[in-house]
Amino acid sequence: MELSDYMVIYTGGMGMGASPEEQEKIMAEWGAWYEQMGSAIVDGGSPFAEAKHLAGNGVEDGPLGEPATGYTLISADSLEAAATACEGHPHLNHGGQVQVYTCIDMSPPE
Repeated sequence: MELSDYMVIYTGGMGMGASPEEQEKIMAEWGAWYEQMGSAIVDGGSPFAEAKHLAGNGVEDGPLGEPATGYTLISADSLEAAATACEGHPHLNHGGQVQVYTCIDMSPPE
């Protein structure tokens, strides 16, 4: 079965404003999740900072809707498998939500 890419988008959560000890604990949880995912990690992603959004009337400050806080790109053999792989994600342990989207391959056929 061919693997596809899935974009994991993070929203909410407590962020990294916690104490240094709590930050270390959170980073260790993320590290363990990345280790567990192994080669399924296509792009480890990064957290997001400030945002702007664009609409028909121009550019405005801030996100449109609930702000995304980061992303990771993973590979899996189905959307269900990708979502299952994210069930124990550490972001969920700290008040966050995780959304998994199927990435559509738009590259031209060879």
